[in-house]
Amino acid sequence: MSEDALATTLDRIRVFPIKSLDGVDVDAAALAPGGGLSRDREFALVDADGDYVNGKNERRIHRVSAEFDLDARIVSLAAPHDVDAPAPATFDLDDPDEREGIASWVGAFLGDEVDLIGERAGGYPDDTELTGPTVVSRGTLREVASWFDCVGVDSMRRRLRANVELASEEPFVEDRLVAEPDERVRFRVGGAELLGVNPCQRCVVPSRDPDTGAEFDDFRTRFVRKREETMPDWSGGARFDHAFRLMVNTAVPDGSVGGTLRLGDDVRSLGTEPE
Repeated sequence: MSEDALATTLDRIRVFPIKSLDGVDVDAAALAPGGGLSRDREFALVDADGDYVNGKNERRIHRVSAEFDLDARIVSLAAPHDVDAPAPATFDLDDPDEREGIASWVGAFLGDEVDLIGERAGGYPDDTELTGPTVVSRGTLREVASWFDCVGVDSMRRRLRANVELASEEPFVEDRLVAEPDERVRFRVGGAELLGVNPCQRCVVPSRDPDTGAEFDDFRTRFVRKREETMPDWSGGARFDHAFRLMVNTAVPDGSVGGTLRLGDDVRSLGTEPE
C-alpha cells in the first residue's frame, strides 16, 4: 500500500468509560498502557456469574442513559419514565462506595445482581488481542445509515461504537487500514503510530435501537447484502471471511503508548509491514 492511500484527518474521538453504556466525545485521548484510549472501557458491568452485562447479552441495558463529566469524574444514570426504574442519580467514579451505587442502580433497573469492576490494567476492551482504538469514517456512517429506513448517521454512530472517526466522506475508507492476514497497515495519527489489522466482526448490537433496544428486522441480512454490493475494488481480501464486518480493529506499537490523539490530527498511511 502506498503512503498516500489514506490521507484524512481525525474528526471525532469517543470513549466509553463504562463498557456497554453511552460514550462521550473528547478533544484528545492518550494511548494508555494496554493499547486502548485512556478512560475507554475503564469499568465494566458483570452479572453474578462474572459475565459482561452488555448489549449482546442484555438488550435492556440500551435503555440506561449515562452522561459523563470526565473532568469531574462523575456519571449520571437515568432510564425512561415508562419503565420501572430507580430515580435518576449521579455517582463519583473515583469513590468505591459510589461505584457500588452504580452497580446497585443498574441491578435495580434490570432486576438482577450486578457488579461494577475496574481493576484490570488497560480496562475492558471488546477485543482483548487488538486493544487499540477502533476506527470508522464519517462517509461509512453516512453510507451504512442510508441502508436502513429511519436510521440516521448519529444512530448508526451509536450502534457501531467506534473510538475514532475519520473526516473522510469516502465510504469504507477505513478498509484501507486492512491488509492480508500476514500483514498489518502502519498509519500515523498526529505524532502517534497505530497498526490496522482486522475489519471488526459485528454482533447483534448494531441491529438494535441504541435508546430502546428494539431490533431492526432483517438487519444482518440487509447489511451483508449491501456490504457486498458496495465493497470497494481495493477492499475485501482474506481478512473478510464474511461480509458482516465493519470498522477496523487496531494495535498500538509499544513506542506509541503514552502518545495522544487529538481532533484535527492528520491521518496518513505509512504502508504495510509483516504481522
